[in-house]
Amino acid sequence: MTNNSCIVIVSLIGVLLFTIISNVASSNDVVSTICPKTSNPPFCSSVLKSAGTADLKGLAVYTLNLAHTNARKSLTLAKSLATTTINPQLKQRYSSCAESYDEAVGDIENAQKDLALGDFNAVNIVTSGAMTEIDDCQDKFAQPPKDMSLLLKNGKTLNDICSIILVISNLL
Repeated sequence: MTNNSCIVIVSLIGVLLFTIISNVASSNDVVSTICPKTSNPPFCSSVLKSAGTADLKGLAVYTLNLAHTNARKSLTLAKSLATTTINPQLKQRYSSCAESYDEAVGDIENAQKDLALGDFNAVNIVTSGAMTEIDDCQDKFAQPPKDMSLLLKNGKTLNDICSIILVISNLL
């Protein structure tokens, strides 16, 4: 009976190790396939490795959720800056950015719905729309006065996340 128990335990450990090694290899394969095609490969690698899955649809869900959270935070920040900023030029820019981020949030929510329906082309289209909205906001700060908030940094991060989503949606 003891020999059988040892064999079972050794077998279970072997299966567990194989599963872990397979998941790590699969995760690395996915990262090496997706990330070089994005706007920020090191950021992509960090995001995808934290996703906890190597499944493409799971990665799409994860990155869309991340994008949604980031877009909502950016929308809240833009609205807050629009109401608290004294400089009239910045106030106008932040108000315009709030509108852009509101549109981006809607685009990302549509992408989430499209993903659930399996319409990966639509995911790609509306994610591109979100990126355009973010770029519209970013472009407003090309001239002085300079934005000293985190809004532009958040926008860059959101565009990098959307870049990952575009690559994933093309692979689905």
